[in-house]
Amino acid sequence: MQAQELYGRQLALSAEAARDLPAGCQVLPAMQVTAIQVQCQRCGSQLDRQRAQLPNEQYYCYQCLNLGRISTLVKLYHMSEPNAFATVPTCTWTGQLTAQQAACAQMIQEKFAARERQLLWAVTGAGKTEMLFPGITWALAQRWRVAIASPRVDVCLELAPRLRAAFADAPIAVLHGRDPEPYQYTQLTICTTHQLLRFRHAFDVLIIDEVDAFPFAANPRLAFAVKQALKPDGALLYLTATPSPALLRQVRRGQLAISYLPLRFHQHLLPTITVRLQPNWPQLLAHGKLPRCLIQRLRQYQTRYQRFLLFVARIEQLAPVHHLLQQLFPQMAGQTVHSADPDRLTKVQQMRDKAVQYLITTTILERGVTLPGIDVIVLGADDAVFSTAALVQIAGRVGRSKARPTGLVWFICQQHGRNIKQAQRQIRTVNRKGRALRASMPIVSKSDSD
Repeated sequence: MQAQELYGRQLALSAEAARDLPAGCQVLPAMQVTAIQVQCQRCGSQLDRQRAQLPNEQYYCYQCLNLGRISTLVKLYHMSEPNAFATVPTCTWTGQLTAQQAACAQMIQEKFAARERQLLWAVTGAGKTEMLFPGITWALAQRWRVAIASPRVDVCLELAPRLRAAFADAPIAVLHGRDPEPYQYTQLTICTTHQLLRFRHAFDVLIIDEVDAFPFAANPRLAFAVKQALKPDGALLYLTATPSPALLRQVRRGQLAISYLPLRFHQHLLPTITVRLQPNWPQLLAHGKLPRCLIQRLRQYQTRYQRFLLFVARIEQLAPVHHLLQQLFPQMAGQTVHSADPDRLTKVQQMRDKAVQYLITTTILERGVTLPGIDVIVLGADDAVFSTAALVQIAGRVGRSKARPTGLVWFICQQHGRNIKQAQRQIRTVNRKGRALRASMPIVSKSDSD
């Protein structure tokens, strides 16, 4: 193994596997075992002693098994990050930022330089990725190591081609658990937040995209991973369209700087939510029928070939809804997709390529996927699985292109639930701020990408 493969990383290896490691490796305990606790040093988990027990008083971590087994039988091997980058990549992106985007981008770069923590709160479709380019360009010029991490593979795969186009001469590592590329030491990394558990004090700049998304928001191990992967004096940037109360509390306490952009890159507002009450739709579906209002809408879509996403709350609802669509609209090609679908990435790509007219999906596609020109329908939007943040993100799938900055966001539900009302209220609030910003700041130039 070359020394570069260990720079800023930590690998769990047996003594035999570590024989060929380069000189200068740090050797760290993989597990911390005391009389009262067992703690994994890779993911930080406090473990149930009985559940983690192996024979002969050995222990393993059951919380991060997806990254490979770690136990008291191995050690963590690490080499300090030397920032050994011979060349300075340049930004090859030729687009332009709006005045509002440029102001946020300037603040991002300033906070990177000051090695501070910050939050970019920008509506879906605001052009968050493009706003990162000036700051990333500056950081790369300092020979800093930069990572963009997201809770979801889909978001990483959406980001990768855009970053490769924007930094064409920069090698970029893309790390995730689904068909991963071989690891390479690069100055710029895109990865899932789980992959951060493989790093230790590696990154001078760490950007967490979709910070409010599952599983990051509900997983303390991933917060531990961020702290561990970032250098002690590194700069941290959170990106989100729907910040959690915990993040906003940090802003109020002065622990987190904030940039706010309530306008999309094309200067249009977020599409508003239309609600249709249909109290008996579950009974209709159980009897092999769809609501009449949905059938009428889909007839219009078939006639004018309008592409759409149809969200449902449960995986078991996908097949019956798809079967009915195939029966009623055989000319419309579509697929179902969910988190455990092995063909998920292929199906999403088919939708991007316009090989299919629709996808019936769970919340897995609520964020991180850009499909220009689509409408969105949520069947059962009042279900508890659809949080307010999820509904706002789902609405944000619509109107993301300059060619079609508007579209239909349609919620079919048994009752006008609290989650729906809060989502509508949040969009109205953001749009009110967007109108005020649009009126007060003249547009200098427009970005031509999301």
